[in-house]
Amino acid sequence: EQTGGAPLARGLSVPETTTTLILPRWVVPVEPEGTVLERHAVAVRDGLIEAILPAEAARDRFARYPAISLPEHALIPGLINAHTHAAMSLMRGIADDMALMRWLREHIWPAEAKNVSPQFVRDGTLLACAEMLRGGITCFNDMYFFPEAALESPRAANMRACLGAIVIDFPSAYAADPDDYLRKGLALRDRYADQPLLNFCLAPHAPYTVSDESFAKVAKLAAELDLPVHMHVHETTEEVSRSEIEHGARPLERLRRLGLLGPGFIAVHAVHVSEAEIALLARHGCSVAHCPSSNLKLASGFAPVAAFLKAGVNVALGTDGAASNNRLDMFQEMRTAALLAKAVAHDAEAMPAYAALRAATLGGAAALGLESRIGSIVLGKEADLAAIRLSGPELRPCYDVVSHLVYVAGREQVTHVWVAGRLVMSDRTLQGERAFAGLDMRCEMWQNALSSN
Repeated sequence: EQTGGAPLARGLSVPETTTTLILPRWVVPVEPEGTVLERHAVAVRDGLIEAILPAEAARDRFARYPAISLPEHALIPGLINAHTHAAMSLMRGIADDMALMRWLREHIWPAEAKNVSPQFVRDGTLLACAEMLRGGITCFNDMYFFPEAALESPRAANMRACLGAIVIDFPSAYAADPDDYLRKGLALRDRYADQPLLNFCLAPHAPYTVSDESFAKVAKLAAELDLPVHMHVHETTEEVSRSEIEHGARPLERLRRLGLLGPGFIAVHAVHVSEAEIALLARHGCSVAHCPSSNLKLASGFAPVAAFLKAGVNVALGTDGAASNNRLDMFQEMRTAALLAKAVAHDAEAMPAYAALRAATLGGAAALGLESRIGSIVLGKEADLAAIRLSGPELRPCYDVVSHLVYVAGREQVTHVWVAGRLVMSDRTLQGERAFAGLDMRCEMWQNALSSN
């Protein structure tokens, strides 16, 4: 039994219902490792997990708390999408079945040049928020233009987000040059520093789009402001060979020389890495945001996840953007990550179900520096939670709940979602109806605009 009366987290907004008693069939807290609590309850007060205890005792002790009975459900920490470009949900299916650089140069970059605006980003991010919440995702780490427009959507949806201050060495509709990108991104961070559901990171796009001078500025700011650095790295063989030609070093070695590697560094993809580079990531305490579906669809390759885990590298999971996935579905990413890790390592134990669930929850929280607040169901943490109904012929029998969550269940089984104790989806219905009003019509408008380009 875990109980307590933890104080309200600093700056945490009080949910409309300040107390809730959740009574699932199983609680899967993620830590301690491998724990599954059957017929336990989770009490939530003022957005925080107040107690985890047997259901019968909870009914007596918290008799006055509004109760939600979920007798066929597993309660898990909210899933954390450690890498996405949320607004690109409006480009879902715009260009498929081609390699990364052709996809970018011939389709994505031209479409962005013609269409990306604050309204595009606001609508695309809101569409992504709706999809992610319906799939049990309570927090996402974003990298895209116009982050000041992007943040309006998770705020409206009562969702947690980490917004990237994107840095790239060519102009866009958003900013003129690297200094302009950084100036705007940091001003946004300063303006919203007191918002409890918003976090920020520095997001240089990739080694092939950012100069040494810009990277040096990012490294300096990351150290001064204690901000994570979130970037694509070692995604394709072309990226690695190009770096060797242009910089005389592979991308990670170049970033090491520039002072970017450290506990706050999130290496997105990290597909083509050597044993020495895996050791380098581990030695510096870096995280990897593994995006298996995107890597497969773009034929980028197979990340050595088993080797990362063995070396002690923190592994998180991401969907990438809906333009390259084409789903923002963390259940799919868990299953794909676990299966691929086994095949690549020729080892059926390479990434057990628990390790995949951890990567989708606590691993993502650790990558973002939020592991003390979210990512597991632990006393005093913020109540970011998802309930998954494990019933129906496609889910029976159930011998191992964690195995079912990773290998059997899908996002369509998610019925309830809480963010900081606030119920944001109930019985598959999003609660912020006003936030999503008119979204279908705006999506159709954007589809017409993108189709006519």
